[in-house]
Amino acid sequence: MAKRVLVVEDNELNLKLFCDLLRAHEFVTEGVHDGREAVARAHEFAPDLIVMDIQLPHVSGYELIGQLKADEALKTIPIMAVTAYAGREDEERIRAVGADAYVSKPISLARFIDEVTALL
Repeated sequence: MAKRVLVVEDNELNLKLFCDLLRAHEFVTEGVHDGREAVARAHEFAPDLIVMDIQLPHVSGYELIGQLKADEALKTIPIMAVTAYAGREDEERIRAVGADAYVSKPISLARFIDEVTALL
């Protein structure tokens, strides 16, 4: 059975790229443009992995990761942060809130898929 990946990304082009790339590797994807919908969609979609942008309007990826990890039904789902924040301190902060992996933008497509595969 194909693994399910929820992609939370406000940039339309990045969302399409991530979903298309994942589908090409036989994952089932669901895209969320608005971070305020991410937790509800995670409950409905029941993903095996969440790919999370950190810079989102309305609610930050940091906040969403915290909400997901605090939710009993969702806390075991691995989260891969994808962000333009590329400093060592940024990665440490992102991992400290609960992200299981970190990929900086612009992404390497091979590294992106390698990280997804490693988490699943």
